[in-house]
Amino acid sequence: MSGSTLLWITLAMAVGTFLLRLSFIQFFADREVPPILERILRYVPSAAVSAIILPAIVYVNGTPDISLGNERLLAGAIALGVAMRTRSFPLTVGTGMAIFWVLRWLF
Repeated sequence: MSGSTLLWITLAMAVGTFLLRLSFIQFFADREVPPILERILRYVPSAAVSAIILPAIVYVNGTPDISLGNERLLAGAIALGVAMRTRSFPLTVGTGMAIFWVLRWLF
């Protein structure tokens, strides 16, 4: 892929993202957001983070690895427990990374 093609694709994606966000803002500029939509939108950040992190935890070298030998999966499970107990994002990420590094060092 040439550099100019990559530039045009990136610009098109940037404009598309901007227009999508702008349309939502413009639609609700003079309206109140319905309560059901507010409730739904509260789950968007956690769903987005999960969609990014879960494949990185489950897939090792491009293949699914759901075993006790997968350090990422073990660290992710411990981090999930921390998240459920403390509801602290920085503590969850810090614990998950620390456990992952320790497991990586041990194995």
